[in-house]
Amino acid sequence: MRVGASGILKGILGLQIVIGGLLVLGDMGPSLQGLRFSPSAPRLDQPVGPGDQTRRYRPSDLPKESPGAPFPPTGDMPRRLTLSEITLDDGPALRLVGQIAAGDGARMTETLGNRFADGAPRQVYLHSPGGSVADALELGRFLRDEDATTRIAEGDVCLSACPYMLVGGSERLVDDAGSVGVHQHYFGQNSVQPAFMAVEDIQRGQGQVMEYLVDMGIDPRIMRHALVTPPDEIYILLPEELEEYGVTTPPDDRPS
Repeated sequence: MRVGASGILKGILGLQIVIGGLLVLGDMGPSLQGLRFSPSAPRLDQPVGPGDQTRRYRPSDLPKESPGAPFPPTGDMPRRLTLSEITLDDGPALRLVGQIAAGDGARMTETLGNRFADGAPRQVYLHSPGGSVADALELGRFLRDEDATTRIAEGDVCLSACPYMLVGGSERLVDDAGSVGVHQHYFGQNSVQPAFMAVEDIQRGQGQVMEYLVDMGIDPRIMRHALVTPPDEIYILLPEELEEYGVTTPPDDRPS
């Protein structure tokens, strides 16, 4: 039986609708992630070790505060980045906390730029479950241009898109009891779109991320962990991996 052109078009449209629906589900974020995770994936607060580094990812399900952590519990993670000034034993610093919302790149580069111009320390602690990749890249480039130091404190997390802010620091320090994790991202602006456009968005986004990592001096092999880890899970990088891929600054490369 021959299928007419209209039938073929209907079939293609139906396939695009199905793919678009899957992309919508994949991009709806924290509200649905609790329904999609693999039951075998341990919780994010479970210790990791070599070969056992994939954890369940829900921005609302972050590890509890470590007893020796320098910062009090955050509670509900802010839905967009918030900036505060802090004072620690080694001096004053800034702290960025919250999800990375669309528009946070422009908003926070302006805010941080004003703080730096007023003499605020160029040491920035990060605590974020991730969010907008494009905004994280914008912030990361800004932090590198400002010669800022980025840090992850004990008990804090830097997940999903947050590591792109972390690697923007000229000096990058991660406490052994902090968590840095990567996984797949969705790059499209509009989830309901033809399949070929969705693929183009993903390829374009991955290309931008790879170019950024190379510009920041990060080994792009780190992306192999991200590309095989679904969005509802997170791959936690071990300290030795952070050093191997150049995420953390080798002692010899740190300013004296």
